[in-house]
Amino acid sequence: MMRTMPTPAITTVALVGNPNCGKTTLFNALTGLRQKVGNYPGVTVEKKEGIVSSVNGRDITLLDLPGTYSLIASSPDEQVVADVLLGSLKNTPVPDAVICVVDASNLERNLYLVSQIIDHGLPTIVALNMMDVAEQSGVRIDVRHLSDALGVPVIPTVAKKNKGTDDLRAALLAGPAPSSRAMQWTLPETVQRELDELSGMLSAAHKYRSVVAHHTALLLLSSPAAPDEGRTDISPEIRAHVRQDHEKLDFLGIDRYSVFIEARYKWIKQVCAYASSPSLSTGASLSDRVDAVLTHKFWGVLIFFALMSVMFQMIFSWAELPMDLIGHGFDAVSARVGSVIPPGDVHDLIVNGVISGVGAVVMFLPQILLLFFFLSILEDSGYMSRAAYVMDRIMSSVGLHGKSFIPMLSSFACAIPGIMATRTIEHPKDRLVTILVSPLMSCSARLPVYALMIAAFIPQYTLLGVVSLPGVVLISLYALGLVAALAMAWTLKKTFLKGTSLPFLMELPPYKMPSLKSTAIHMWERGFIFLKKAGTIILGISIVLWFLATYPKTENATPSERLAQSFVGRAGKFIEPAIKPLGFDWKIGIGLLSSLLQREVFVSTMGTIYNIQDDSAGSMREAMQRDVNPDTGKPVFTALTAICIMVYYVLAMQCLSTLVVVRRETNSWKWPAFQFFYMSALAYAVTFGVYRAGLMLGY
Repeated sequence: MMRTMPTPAITTVALVGNPNCGKTTLFNALTGLRQKVGNYPGVTVEKKEGIVSSVNGRDITLLDLPGTYSLIASSPDEQVVADVLLGSLKNTPVPDAVICVVDASNLERNLYLVSQIIDHGLPTIVALNMMDVAEQSGVRIDVRHLSDALGVPVIPTVAKKNKGTDDLRAALLAGPAPSSRAMQWTLPETVQRELDELSGMLSAAHKYRSVVAHHTALLLLSSPAAPDEGRTDISPEIRAHVRQDHEKLDFLGIDRYSVFIEARYKWIKQVCAYASSPSLSTGASLSDRVDAVLTHKFWGVLIFFALMSVMFQMIFSWAELPMDLIGHGFDAVSARVGSVIPPGDVHDLIVNGVISGVGAVVMFLPQILLLFFFLSILEDSGYMSRAAYVMDRIMSSVGLHGKSFIPMLSSFACAIPGIMATRTIEHPKDRLVTILVSPLMSCSARLPVYALMIAAFIPQYTLLGVVSLPGVVLISLYALGLVAALAMAWTLKKTFLKGTSLPFLMELPPYKMPSLKSTAIHMWERGFIFLKKAGTIILGISIVLWFLATYPKTENATPSERLAQSFVGRAGKFIEPAIKPLGFDWKIGIGLLSSLLQREVFVSTMGTIYNIQDDSAGSMREAMQRDVNPDTGKPVFTALTAICIMVYYVLAMQCLSTLVVVRRETNSWKWPAFQFFYMSALAYAVTFGVYRAGLMLGY
């Protein structure tokens, strides 16, 4: 009696799919909060892993790979997907299985990637996602027929409603096998013969696995040019053979690039005809009618800026109450701890250094969460791509195109993922320009600085009975960053980064109801990162700053005099002549220096300084409002000073982490150095102009 060997346990599964297919929503549905984010070894592409809990208690690691249309890579993101599936990425094993997420409403285009994965011989499950959208569009898919044609399990899902996820887990536990339908698409006989011959040569000469050899041979044959002589991973004999193949196929009039694509799509069309029925609807769909307004060359731009204005108004107004509650909470903790610890250095360190420094930053958590809430809604709904399309006209006027706007828009949250998102830009000069200007977009780290200055020094006026003056100021700061980014992009494209931009092509995904679960997870991730920084980096800086602001101690002096004579006070006095033309005093200078690491450190610095200097009860805002220059008798902070500080932080490069990422993305310290100096010079010049204009107007 023959015994059946058990299916090997699946421990690692790769999640792949086209952009906008709902892959991230499905990843969140399967893993919940059991996720971690990092980078792949040796590359800057983000690595996101999650844990899928199975019914028998065995956990599966789910690897969320970047969105891609093809395994024939044209960007770093796509290259990582191909390398992971081929086992070519160091310290990243080949996954045991693949879940390929497919947009059911756009089956034909999505099956192109599916066919490539099946050819790789990996056990595959197709998650036929967005079935509700397909049905609303009148598309009918026979799941059994599709599974039979592909030779792999096909599981219908609606990720945003958590439908089909249990069936997906069950299919993983069953242990999917490699497809029996691999390489069903057929090439012209001559091309197939050359492909097979080259694959065999690569296997023999370089000991490639058959899958890797086939993939490499396909890349070499479809490449616009023969392998460069400097390519050391391919032997000279094979390079010569590839040149001969190119000459032969070109002589026969065969388009070496499109022949592979056309062969796949010919087979895909047969699969679609067998397994699905196209939409029978005629006329413009609801999505088309909405797009006629949202992507209109005039109304689309107006709606975009109106949405941004409403978003920032809500961020400022909705966050006010929870921010006050958090601030009062830290005040209560500070008072309670201060009453327990006897007076002395330990008391001052805990109360004035730790609690005041960290609390000054943590109180802005509600605004950070609201910012990421609105950005997640815009992205989940499908509007983000429309915004890029709408902005293409404006972007093209400065030498870029709409694809550059997506990284810039992402930089509203954080410049680091925004810079990493430039990997989808094909033209190297366009990508570099986008990297250099993206940090000018006001990121979430600037928000605490803006919120502190606006709440303390901008009057609570209401304009036209609807719009608040603080909200208008906040919107204006974000608009200033955008205008500065576009102006610098135009300058760079007109000078030493000249180049012709490629045509802008972008897929507009279907409109979807945002997933509240995905939005909540996104807010949790970013909120946790913010609090982690507050509990580590900012905590450490607050302790160091307290020490520098306390020592050396001066006897028989007021708190203000002791601060001026401290280490940090002397440093502030040293740089004061350089920043005085901007309307800044030495205490603001201390904030500028300390926030070179991260912008939000400015707020914790002010919290530490003003709790050391001002012994009276009250909040940091009140202490700043009461502060008077002993030489002139005038307030240190005015509305004009606050505006100058905010303008400076809009334009200055006050983030070491961003510079490190730019170094990794450009593979040179030249560009981060250039970025730091041009942004610092721009910030100084514009702030100087604003301050002088304000003085001339009598402020």
